[in-house]
Amino acid sequence: MTEDRLDRIHIRDLAVECIVGVNPEERVKKQLVVINLTLHADLARACRSDTLADTIDYKALKVAVMKEIERSQFQLIESMAERIAEIALGLPVARVDVSVDKPGALRFARSVAVEITRHKKA
Repeated sequence: MTEDRLDRIHIRDLAVECIVGVNPEERVKKQLVVINLTLHADLARACRSDTLADTIDYKALKVAVMKEIERSQFQLIESMAERIAEIALGLPVARVDVSVDKPGALRFARSVAVEITRHKKA
């Protein structure tokens, strides 16, 4: 299946508290980050079978991402997004889009975010 024909699973607005940032005060107190993922995969078999074994277990992915990020101490949300993409690419997906928002990172801005796209290596 070509990439433009892949189906998508979205995990939206996953809120996680973690240590993230470069400033000294950010290295002490946990902050909220909001994670969004889009998994690109062939879901045709799951659509036909209606069986969890034939799809991506997004609950297990959520648990793995939360566990990793809650115990992490990234300085950059860019690095955090990369690690999340690595976790997702361990699943049967061809591509993952990851965005990480850091609410309140800039004065007068609701949030700062980074978005990356990674492909599974052939």
